[in-house]
Formats: sequence, C-alpha cells, structure tokens
Amino acid sequence: MRFRLVGFALLIVAVSSTTPAQLAVRHLSRLTDATLSQTRPQSAWLDLRQSALGGSATQSAPGWVESVAMAPPQVIDGVAKSIFRIRVAKPLGDYSILFFRLFFDDTTRARPELIVWDASGSQILRSGALGSEIDLPSSDSVIIPMAGISAIDIEVPGDGKTVRGAFLDWMTSREVVHPVNAEYRDIIGEPFSSLPSLHAPVQDVEQFGTVTATLADETIRIGPGLGEGAAFQFGIEAQPLLALLTFEVAAPRVDAPPEVYVNGEDVGPVTLTLPELADPGYRGEMTTFVRQMHFQYTGWIRAQKIVPVTNLKVGTNDMIVFNNDGISTSAIRATQIQLKYLWDKSDYVLQPAPAANGVR
Repeated sequence: MRFRLVGFALLIVAVSSTTPAQLAVRHLSRLTDATLSQTRPQSAWLDLRQSALGGSATQSAPGWVESVAMAPPQVIDGVAKSIFRIRVAKPLGDYSILFFRLFFDDTTRARPELIVWDASGSQILRSGALGSEIDLPSSDSVIIPMAGISAIDIEVPGDGKTVRGAFLDWMTSREVVHPVNAEYRDIIGEPFSSLPSLHAPVQDVEQFGTVTATLADETIRIGPGLGEGAAFQFGIEAQPLLALLTFEVAAPRVDAPPEVYVNGEDVGPVTLTLPELADPGYRGEMTTFVRQMHFQYTGWIRAQKIVPVTNLKVGTNDMIVFNNDGISTSAIRATQIQLKYLWDKSDYVLQPAPAANGVR
C-alpha cells in the first residue's frame, strides 16, 4: 500500500475571549466509516504544528473529531497564551473515557494545560500544567471522563509553537487481577507501550536475596560526555552475584542510548525498552551531509543495564550515566539498582568443567 505523509495549516483566528461559543473553528475532512456503529472507533492523530508542508492536504480524522482550531496569543491571568480547541462527539457504543496524549516541548515557561468544556460552555475540569520542566521534546498523557463533554482546549503560554501534536483514543475497562504481595502500581495500558511508569522505592527493599535501592528519584538532565552526566554514589556491604541498573529516560536517541561508567570504567550503553515504531513519539532528525535519519523518542521509556559485578566493590561505588559526545541532551528519573545475593532457596546448577582435548 502506498501513502504519503501530509500536514495541514491551522486556521489562525482572532477572538476577544476564550468561551467555547466564541472560538472560531476549522472543520476537518472525516474518514468514511460505514460500519462505525459495528466496530470500535478509530484513534486520531492531530498534527498541531503551525508550518504546513508544501502541497499538503487538509488533515483527515475519524468522524468523532469534529474540528480543530487555534486562537492567537491573548492575555489570560496576566500571561499571553495560545489556545488549540478540539471539538469531539461521542462515538456510537459504550465509550465514556478518552485517552489524550499531548506532544510538546517541555519548557519551563511554556507548560501546556488541558481544559475540558461541556456543551453549555462550562469548564468541567483542568489538567494542571503538563510535563516536568526538562526543557526537552516530550509528551504527557491525561485520562478524560467524557460525559457531556464537547470540547477540549490545549492552553499554552506563548505562540503555541511548542505544541507539536496530539494522539486521542477511546478507552474501555475490564477487571484486572494482581498478586497481593507484589508492589501495587497504577497500570493503565497506553497505546504502543506495555510497561507501567517506574517507581523508585523510598527505602531499600529486600526480597528473595535481592536488594533494590533508589539512587535518585528526581529528574536529572544528562548531556554529552562524562562532565554532563548524572553522578551517583552508593555503598555495598557484600559483593553481589548480579547487579541491574534501571531508570526511565526522556528524549533519548534510540540508536545511541545513554552509557554507564562504574568506578572509572565504561561498562557500555543501556538497553532501551522501545515502544512500537508506530508510536508518534518517534521524532526524526536529519543532519547536514549525513544521509541517515536518526530518531529520538519524545517521551519516557524504560532503560536497563546489567552492571558487571567485577566493576563493583565492597564499600563506596561511583556511577555516572551520560550521553555520547555529539548526542543531544536527555533526562533520567527513578534511578535504582538491584543487587542479587545467594539465599537459602536460590536456584542454581553446578555444571561440570568442559573436557580438555576430548579427554574426560
């Protein structure tokens, strides 16, 4: 099947207020779906960039997305803000909750908010500022109850150019079971990804001979080279049999993930648990005189590294997580290490030594 990527130009309109009835809209062409009442509603990808590609056509969207519009910056609570408005209609079927993932540049002074309106023009809920001020391209998700909702606003300080796009999908629910002795986690199945957000324990946890210790729960920016890496220091009371470093990383280059230094030695790059390639979080980047496009993931994903125990020592250990020289800045959070020791129920086998020269 052949297809071409297209963009669309947003209609810029002047308005004197931000009430739903007064914000002008631009209608989208709708995808024909004759069996909408018999099938699940399609997800929607809305390109909110303000630069139209040459020869681009009007963007298509499922029938339940009625229109998308943008208002130029206006002063709201003393700050000049731009507003994107997405009008939606509930699709046929038992759908009442909307998954909304916004893609944007997560800058300190331009954190977007979602505002939800009903048909009468009343504000129903407000998400609060999205993102975590990492000054990197990122994304954040919100679950929206859609009973009586007719419009969703994206309100962002500035000219709105920090907002790149939005992915919308309707949600269903089912009964979920989980082990009573496992750590409880809020698990909401997000499109393209199966892993829940990583939580770092407040105190060291020991289970079945394995110790889990948090190195840093907060978000830390890492740049190219050791000098701009995230440095950690931790103590070990006994030499472990196996060690695993785990954290979440935002905006990594997927073909050149962060590397790890342990006690002055480079132990190699981490392994990223990547979402499906259809995820809109992948952002291509081209460099002059370089033919290959590199991709950055504009969101948070899991990263892990088996740390060679020969690089660890009893006492104080130093660890640095950094990007290679020439790789752009990213950020990490919920950094933790697991140390596995022998315990009385350890499962292991003793293999005989291989025969030398065929002689047993």
